[in-house]
This record gives sequence, C-alpha cells and structure tokens, in this order.
Amino acid sequence: MRMYDIIHKKREGGCLSSQEIAWLVDAVTRSTVPDYQISALLMAIFFQGMTPEETVELTVAMARSGDMADLSQIPGVKVDKHSTGGVGDKTSLIVGPIAAACGVKIAKMSGRGLGHTGGTVDKLESIPGVTMDIPRERFFQIVRDTGIAIVGQSGSLCPADKKLYALRDVTATVESLPLIAASIMSKKLASGADAILLDVKVGSGAFMKTQEEAQRLAQLMVDAGNQAGRRTAALITDMDTPLGACIGNALEVAEACEILQGRGDRRLAELCSQLAQAMICLAGLGDQGAAREMVQEAIRSGRAFHTLCRMVEAQGGDSGFLQDTGRLPKSAVCREAHMPEDGYIVGLDAESCGLAAMELGAGRETKESAIDYGAGIVLLKNKGDSGKKGEPLARLYANTQEQCARAEERLLSALRIGPNPPAARALVLRRIGV
Repeated sequence: MRMYDIIHKKREGGCLSSQEIAWLVDAVTRSTVPDYQISALLMAIFFQGMTPEETVELTVAMARSGDMADLSQIPGVKVDKHSTGGVGDKTSLIVGPIAAACGVKIAKMSGRGLGHTGGTVDKLESIPGVTMDIPRERFFQIVRDTGIAIVGQSGSLCPADKKLYALRDVTATVESLPLIAASIMSKKLASGADAILLDVKVGSGAFMKTQEEAQRLAQLMVDAGNQAGRRTAALITDMDTPLGACIGNALEVAEACEILQGRGDRRLAELCSQLAQAMICLAGLGDQGAAREMVQEAIRSGRAFHTLCRMVEAQGGDSGFLQDTGRLPKSAVCREAHMPEDGYIVGLDAESCGLAAMELGAGRETKESAIDYGAGIVLLKNKGDSGKKGEPLARLYANTQEQCARAEERLLSALRIGPNPPAARALVLRRIGV
C-alpha cells in the first residue's frame, strides 16, 4: 500500500477499508510514513469525515497499536468511566468509590489535566503520599481488595493515538468527531474494562459546545464500544456552569469528600448519583430503581467514603487528609471576589471560570507546566443564586496577589447578572444505552 493512495481516496470522499486502516495505524506507530503525509490525511478526514464503520476500525486498530490490558485476574465485571472534561469535574473521585462500594470493580487509568479542564491524576496527587505509578500486580491487588484503583495511564498504551493527537493539535484538526471518538475509545478499549460509561459534557466549559455535537460524538463512541464487544453507554450532561463549588485540585478533593459523606452541592451530588447508577446497571448488578437505592445506602452507611479512604491508603496516601480536609494543600494567598451589582446570577461561563483557575496556578498551559495543588476557586454563589453588590462571590487561592487580581478580573467577566432568576437547565440532557 501507499500512503499517497490512502490520502487521495479520503480526499475524494472514499471509505477506507479495514486493511487500509490497519496498514495506516501500523505505519503511524512504527513511524514509516512522514508527518506531512499523516497531516494531509488528518485534514482530509476533517473535511470528508469517516463512516461509523471506519471509526470503529480506526478505534480498534489504535487500541491494538500498543499494550492491551488484561483484567481477567480481577473477579467480577469491570466498568470504566470517562468524562470528556469540564470545569470542576471531580466526578471520578465520587462516582468510582460509590460504584465500588456497591460491588462494581473499577480498574481505572486516568490522565492529567491540560488547559482549563482538570485531570483526575492531578487531583489525587494533591493528597500527600498518593502515587499514581503502580506496578500491574499491585494495581490488580488494590482493585481486588478495595474494589477500585485509579492510576496514571501507561506510556505503552495506544502509541498510535499519541502520535496522531500530537499532529492533530498542530494542524487544527482536533475537532474532527471521528478522530475524537477513536482517540477516546481506543484508550478505553486498551484499558481492558468489560463495560464503559461515557460522561459527554456539553456547554461553554466543555469541548462540545452544542447538544447536537455532543449527541453525535456520544453515539459514535457508544457504537464503537459496543461493536468492539464492550457494553457501552453515555450520559450527555450540562457543563455551561462549573460543576460544584470548587475548581482546583485539592479543593476538589475536599468537595468530593463532602459529597461522599452526604453533604455539599446538590447538583453535583445528583449527577454523581446518576453516573454511579449507570455503572451499576452496566455491571448487571441491578436496574435503575435498585441502583438508586444502592447508591443512597452506600453514601448513608459511610461505605462510599470509606472506599475512597481505603484506595488512597492502598496507593500510599494518608487518608487523614480526607478525614480532615482542612489539612490538604492550600495556597498562601486568599482573596475574595465580590458581587459587582444586585441581582440574580443568570450566567457563569464555565470556560472563563476554568481559565481563571489557570491564572491562579490550578491548571497547566502545556504538558510540562507545573501546577499548584492548593490553588483554585471556591464559588460562594453559583448560577441561580441572588446577591447584593459587595457580597462575597468567591474565594480565590494562589501564591501571589497578582495572580488573584488577574483571576478575579477573568471571573467577573464570566458573570452575567439579571433582575430575575434564570430558567432551570436539565442536568442530564440525554441518555444513550442506559
């Protein structure tokens, strides 16, 4: 085969065969075709798209380009959960322990944050002592003992995706839905779970800005997972406003602990309950009604919070920081932002809030950037709340006053105030497969 012929075929709107896709992924993995030809193909895919069949073939070939995790040593149905990213999205720290406390086995590989979306690895590493680099046998043992382990992604997982994503990032082809679906699902397939739950975010703080785009992406990923032999489902969820009250690594760990103990932001708690219920259903442990009862009991009894503590201890951390979250890292400078006028908060742009948290040091602009685990934002008011001019809106944490000043300016630019409360927006906008 020749790369030229594959580029030409896709440029003209043709459908690539399974043999052509397998040859392409192998060539990308072994670096036997130049970057300029791969870039040309990516641009052709961006404009011409891919059929669902092509997307599945690409997903499976990318998954097989590196190590494929074998979780058979862990008894029971293993369920993975993936979020497409958002602001204040600490759901894995909450949903995982709840589902594990209900009998679901979770052997999860997570990534670091980049840009205004946080990563689960960064959040867990804000707990002193926690390690995300765990040998395979120890990883399996933790799941057998506690029901859950969350580790960093293996460097040998999906090498084709790493190469393709690096080129997509510099060729303005990141937004291609088939390429997004293949990138996400190849890693999920390679991670070895029996079933996969996708939390596809939509709104200002998400990659997908419209519900139509989110639904197309979700359906592509669900179809790819199911056709590859993994039971896959998706929830399309709102990310127009930050999820919960906290944005920033240690701050989000503290909020996760609150939710697991039956306190905290009701909207965040309800989303996590629905995600955990879906995982229980995917594992075959009950229907929606039974799953909801199981989730409520896991929180009420304390088993869900205890499960998180056990996982943290097993991964080298000190669960005392979860029992007393005031001990978690917190940046030296704290500054309050205030309501600029009377009224209701009718809009709080999630992306701008995430960028404000980056200004404070809670996010990274490049993969090499350092982050401040104690930096971030605690929202004292959120969309739908009312306030008077001068009342506290948020607390900002950073290492310098200058960072706080820049972040405050960006946070206030995210705010829209009106005389009447906004219309309520559904939390879960659509379900696919569950």
